[in-house]
Amino acid sequence: MGKTYERIGDRLRTFIESQPVFFTATAPLAGDGHVNLSPKGRSGTLVVLDELTLAYLDFGGSTAETIAHLRENGRITLMWCAFEGPPTVLRVHGRGEPVFRDDPRFSGLLRHFPPEADGAGLRAIVLVRAERVSDSCGFAVPFMDYRSDRELHAQYFGRKSDEEFGGYCEGKQYVGTSLDGLPALPLPLPPRPA
Repeated sequence: MGKTYERIGDRLRTFIESQPVFFTATAPLAGDGHVNLSPKGRSGTLVVLDELTLAYLDFGGSTAETIAHLRENGRITLMWCAFEGPPTVLRVHGRGEPVFRDDPRFSGLLRHFPPEADGAGLRAIVLVRAERVSDSCGFAVPFMDYRSDRELHAQYFGRKSDEEFGGYCEGKQYVGTSLDGLPALPLPLPPRPA
């Protein structure tokens, strides 16, 4: 039976931090706009900052739909599924905002992540304030074994200088604007703080 929580307590925090993958869902305000659902991984790239606040590192590599939707309306849902252990699905519905590399808060937020989580291709930190925290049964979620993170993403962007990464972002479709024409990642990409 599902339950709603007032906050992200120690048990939920442990569950969140032990999952190797989570999903983000966002949508534009327009009824005919594209809903976006994205898987997120890479160890250490999501942190629970306090009982109602989470943050994750947003890397380049695909479009910037999540960023565009957050800039427009702030609505976001994060979801974790237990692929081992007790069957659980946890959702955090809330308000999110992208914190870009030229934002004065960027460096301070980055300090909450393990140093090895930071890397080439980092374009923003997504800050999420929980408005609703709930779980439900995961009876239909299959058991799956986690082997390791894929290293291809980090390796690919690790071969690019920050300037080359900025050029990559400018040349990629649906990064500066979303599929629906909403402002997404600011271009040219702001440099990383020193």
